[in-house]
Parts: sequence; C-alpha cells; structure tokens
Amino acid sequence: MYDGRIVAERYATGFEPIMPLLGWSMAKTATNALVGLRVQDGKLALAARALLPEWHDSRREITLDQLLHMTSGLAFSEDYEAADTSDVEKMLYLKGDMSAYAAEKPLEHTPGTYWSYSSGTTNIIARVLRQSFADEQEYLRFPRERLFEPIGMHSAVLEPDAAGIFVGSSYLYATARDWARLGLLYLRNGLWQGRRLLPEDWVADSLKPVREAPNERYGAQTWLKLDEGADSSSPNLGKPSLPGDAYYMLGHDGQIVAVVPSRDLVIGRLGLTRDNAWDPALDLAPIVQVFTPRS
Repeated sequence: MYDGRIVAERYATGFEPIMPLLGWSMAKTATNALVGLRVQDGKLALAARALLPEWHDSRREITLDQLLHMTSGLAFSEDYEAADTSDVEKMLYLKGDMSAYAAEKPLEHTPGTYWSYSSGTTNIIARVLRQSFADEQEYLRFPRERLFEPIGMHSAVLEPDAAGIFVGSSYLYATARDWARLGLLYLRNGLWQGRRLLPEDWVADSLKPVREAPNERYGAQTWLKLDEGADSSSPNLGKPSLPGDAYYMLGHDGQIVAVVPSRDLVIGRLGLTRDNAWDPALDLAPIVQVFTPRS
C-alpha cells in the first residue's frame, strides 16, 4: 500500500484476496492497539501495578507498560524447537486458559530491568484487558467494534481460548488487505481517514526502543529492527537494506507487515515460509527502493 492505496498484490494458486490468514505474532501489534483504546477510555493505565488478583508476591510490582515492552521479568521459554521445555508450545496447544498459565510463571528478573520476548506476556495483557470490562460480551465485542470495523478490517477474527480470553499473542486471522490496514493505522499515527482512533502519542510511544532489548530492536509489541532472534523465520537479519524508520509486525512462519513512514508505504506478506527460505531485509528492499522518499 502506497499513499494509502493498494498498488500491487499477488496470491499463490488456491489463495485469494478474501481469504483470512493467520498472522501468528503479528497479532501482538493489534493487542497493542486494543490496550491503547482502553487507556484512551480511562479503563487502563500504563503505570498500573497489582494487575492480577493472584499476584500476591513481587509480581505485584509489574506494570502494564512493562508487559507491553516485554520487560516484566517473568520466566517464559519462547522456544519452538524444544517441545519438552517450551512454554509457548505448551501454552498455545495444551492449555485451555493460556493467560493463566503464563501468569503462574515466577519472576526471574526485577521488573523493568530485563527484556525477554514472550507470547505469554502478551496473553497476560489480554487477561488484564478482560479485567477492565465488567461484562464478558462487551469484552468480546470490543476488538470488532472499536478497532476492526472502524478501519475496515471486516475479515478480522481474534480468537479467544477456552477460558474466554483473547489469544492476543497469536490467533488473529485477517485477509492480507486487512493486515495492511492495521499497518496503515500505525503509519497514520493512529488516525483513520482524518479521525483519531488511537491516543495521540500512542504510536510514537509504542515505537520508542526498549533499551534492554538487544540492539534496541523492540518497542511495545512491535519490532523496530529485523534482527537475529526476532519472531521471524529468517536469522541474521539487521542488514542496512531497509530504511531506518521502518518497523514491523512479524509472524513465526515468515509473515510480515512492514511499515515504512519515509516512503508512505505498507508491505504485507502472509506466505508461510520455514527453514530460513527467505530474508525479509533483502527481499523487501527492492520493493521499498521503487518508492521515492517523502520530502
């Protein structure tokens, strides 16, 4: 999408523009937006502590802001290769109450002092979001009424787990065009067709790098740099082939929405690619270079 319009798209045989596709961890940026809307409503506060009633110990010191930036200090193994010890695989495939599983984890580090990428953390955020609603149906309607429908993401489905809590880390389905719409919302600093949707400084604050993250490559539920260890299928990225202001939603199997403000550009790619078969930093660069930087 360039200048807010689709200028090119391509689909593999058997796929088409109306087909919703799983974005895996690209869902985390949508969770970021939902929190922003709830903060705007005055129902959540970034500095809030004692977030869960079951946190009676030092976990009471964790703030919502630290959860958003992955600096909660909670133990969680985001390892998709070690099935026996992987918390993320146990959570996503074996647990009916995913956020409760993540919330049970002990502190390994003082909150705010250590960065660790964790899908469990995002699902705790979804639990905190649920607690801000007195009515379950209002919570379940919230993503569609306040985020998806206002920006035209009509295909979007954010799945809850068996406990009725949205799996904000992973289970958002949407068409490629609708994933690009989410990127466009961030490109426009939370404005949609001139109307403010997200709080005024929400996007800018979400894109401030976490100092504790390696190479300051992460913000608030959004990647700021393509780098080794990101939630992408390609290692050893971090190449200087993309503009420095670009940022990314990244999915586990190579899915990506790249937002490039200096080119007024959003690039979405929903193909499932494993085994390091493609390199986003190299493969997206020729597309970006077609577009003239904005003055």
